[in-house]
Amino acid sequence: MSKLTDVPKRILIGRALRSDRLGETLLPKRIALPVFASDPLSSVAYAPGEVLLVLSIAGVSAYHYSPWIALAVVVLMFTVVASYRQNVHAYPSGGGDYEVATTNLGARAGLTVASALLVDYVLTVAVSIASGIENLGSAVPFVVEHKVACAVAVVVLLTLMNLRGVKESGKLFAIPTYVFVAGVFIMIAWGAFRGLVLGDDLRAPTADYTIKAEHQGLAGFALLFLMLRAFSSGCAALTGVEAISNGVPAFRRPKSKNAATTLAAMGLLAVTMFCGIIVLALFTDVRMAENPAVDLLHNGVAVGADYVQNPVITQVAEAVFGKGSFFFVVLAAATALVLFLAANTAYNGFPVLGSILAQDRYLPRQLHTRGDRLAFSNGIVLLAGAASLLLVIYGADSTRLIQLYIVGVFVSFTLSQTGMVRHWNRHLATETDPAKRRHMVRSRAINTFGAFFTGLVLVVVLLTKFTHGAWVALLGMVIFYATMTAIRKHYDRVAEEIAAPEGPSDDSVRPSRVHSVVLISKIHRPTLRALAYAKLMRSDTLEALTVNVDPAETKALREEWERRGIDVPLKVLDSPYREITRPIIEYVKSLRKESPRDAVSVIIPEYVVGHWYEHLLHNQSALRLKGRLLFTPGIMVTSVPYQLESSEAARMRARKRSEWNAPGAVRRGPAEAARPKEASDSASGKSAGSSGSTGSSGKSSGTKG
Repeated sequence: MSKLTDVPKRILIGRALRSDRLGETLLPKRIALPVFASDPLSSVAYAPGEVLLVLSIAGVSAYHYSPWIALAVVVLMFTVVASYRQNVHAYPSGGGDYEVATTNLGARAGLTVASALLVDYVLTVAVSIASGIENLGSAVPFVVEHKVACAVAVVVLLTLMNLRGVKESGKLFAIPTYVFVAGVFIMIAWGAFRGLVLGDDLRAPTADYTIKAEHQGLAGFALLFLMLRAFSSGCAALTGVEAISNGVPAFRRPKSKNAATTLAAMGLLAVTMFCGIIVLALFTDVRMAENPAVDLLHNGVAVGADYVQNPVITQVAEAVFGKGSFFFVVLAAATALVLFLAANTAYNGFPVLGSILAQDRYLPRQLHTRGDRLAFSNGIVLLAGAASLLLVIYGADSTRLIQLYIVGVFVSFTLSQTGMVRHWNRHLATETDPAKRRHMVRSRAINTFGAFFTGLVLVVVLLTKFTHGAWVALLGMVIFYATMTAIRKHYDRVAEEIAAPEGPSDDSVRPSRVHSVVLISKIHRPTLRALAYAKLMRSDTLEALTVNVDPAETKALREEWERRGIDVPLKVLDSPYREITRPIIEYVKSLRKESPRDAVSVIIPEYVVGHWYEHLLHNQSALRLKGRLLFTPGIMVTSVPYQLESSEAARMRARKRSEWNAPGAVRRGPAEAARPKEASDSASGKSAGSSGSTGSSGKSSGTKG
C-alpha cells in the first residue's frame, strides 16, 4: 500500500488491528444497546406520526383510534421481543433469522429470510437518514435545499465511523442515543406533570389547525382497512429488533444472556416512548395530514406548498418545553442525530449477515473477510453504496421511502418464529428431563404466538402497503434471492469442476512431451533472457515464433538471427491482415490438435516498467495474448520479466514504503510499560514488538475493505 493512500486511511479509520485482538472489540450491554437498538429506539421519532398521518385521511375524529393502534403495536413489540429472546439462547452463533430458518425450514426459507433482511437493512439506512435530514432541515434551510447531497454525505460519514470498528463506533453513538432516550422520558414526565398536576393547557403549534378529510364518514370495512393501514405504519417501531439476534457474537460473554437482556431493555424503552408520544400528541392536539399543502387548513385556508410539516415529536416538545427552550433545543438536536445514528443498526447487521452468507457461498467471498479494524469492511461499503443509490433515486424523501419499509422485516419475523416452533418440536421429541421439557414447551408457546401474530401483521402490511410502494421491496427481495441463488450455483459448479479425483485423471498424468514456443518481435535483452530460460526448461521441442507484419523487419530479424548463430529454430507466421494475436493463437491450437497429449508452453518476454503511464506504452500485445491463451486448453503461459531502470526506481520506492510506519503504528517506550495483555503476549512470544514496524507485520488478513 502506497504511503499516499496509507496516511489518509490511518487518519480516517485508525491503525490496523491484529487478528488476535478481536476479543477486545466485543461489546458490553451499555454499548450494545445503542449499537444494535438505535433503530427501534429512534423510530419513535416518526412511527407515531405515521399512525396519525394515515388516520388523518378520515379526519381528526379518527385520531381517537390511535391509542388502540398503539396498544396493538405494544403487544406486537413485546411478542417479538419475547420470541427473539428464545432465538438468542437457542442460536447464539449470530446467524439470527437466517440460521433459524435455514436449519429448521430449509435452504430456500433461509434464503428468503436473508433476502428480506438485506433489503430491510438497506431501507433502514435510507429511511433513518432521510428522516434525520428532514428533522434537521426544519432548523437549517440549507439542508432542505440540498437534501440528497446532505443525505449521501451522512452515509459517507457513518461508513467511515463504522470502518473504524464496531466498538469504537458504539462509543461514538452511545452518547446521543442515551441523550435522546433521556430527553423523551423527561418530555413525557414533564408533560404529564404539567397537564395532570399543574393543570396547564398544553397546545401544539398545529392545535388550531383543522384537517380536511379525504374520505368522510368511513365505516365498516373501509374504516377497518384504514385502521389496519395505520397499524402497519406504526409497526415501523419494530424495525431493527432482529439485529440483536444477528449480532450475538459481538456481545461480551455470556453472549446469549447479555443479548437477551439488551433485547428486553430495548423493548421496554421503545414501547414506553412510543405510547408516551402518542398520548401527548392527542393531549396537545397535534394535527398531521398526509397531504398538508391541501388537507391542512388554518383559519379555513389551506396552508399551501410552502408549509413545512414538523414531526410529531417536535410539535409535542414545543408544547411541553416551549419553542426555543433549552430542553427543546437539546431534544431536537438529539432526535436529528439519533435518526442518523439509527442507521448504525443496519451497519452492524448487514455486514455480519453478509459474512455468514458469503461463508455459505451465497455472496462473494470478499464479504466474509474482516478489514484492518476487524470490521467486515466490504459489507459496510456495499451497504453504503446501496443506501446512497436508494436516497438518490427517491430524493431522500422519507414519506416515499417508508412505504417500502416493514415488509422485509415481517417476512423474516414470521419465518424465523415458524422455524423456532419446529426447533422446539424437534428437541421435545428427544428430551426426557421434565424441567427442560417445561422450558421448551413454554418457549414453543411463545414462538407459536409470535409466528401467528407476525404472520397476521405481514398479511396486513402486504394488503395495505403493496400499492403504496411495498412492491418495490418485494422486487428487491426477488432480485437478492435470484442473485444469491446464482452465486451459490456458480460456486458449487466451480467446486465440482476443480475437485481433486480419488484415482488417476488427465490432470495428474504427465504430458507425453512439452513443446515450448518463445514469442519474439526482435532480438534484444528480454528476448535473449526468455530464450535462455526456455533452454533451461529442457523441453522436448523448442522454437522461436514471430509474426510477419512488416517484411523488411522480418528479413532483418532473420539475418541477425543467423549472424548471431542462435541455436533455436525461428518460425515465421505470415499475417496478411497485419494481425499478431490471431496467427499465434491458431498456430498454438494446431500444435495441440496434432498432438493432444502434448503440453504447449508459450513463453512471453515482457518489459517491467515503474510508472502507470508507461504501462500504456508497453506490453499491450502480451496482455491480449495472455488473455486469449487463458481460454485455450492445454496451453501453459509463462511471462519472463525484464526490469527496466524505471522499475528499479519503483522497487526502491516500495522498499522505503515498507520500512515506513503510519502514525500510531509503532509503540514507543519500554516493553514494561505495555498493558498486561501485551506483556503476557510478549512472554509467550506473540508480542508485536516494542519497537519497529507493526503496520506491516500486524496487518489482518482481510484488508481489502
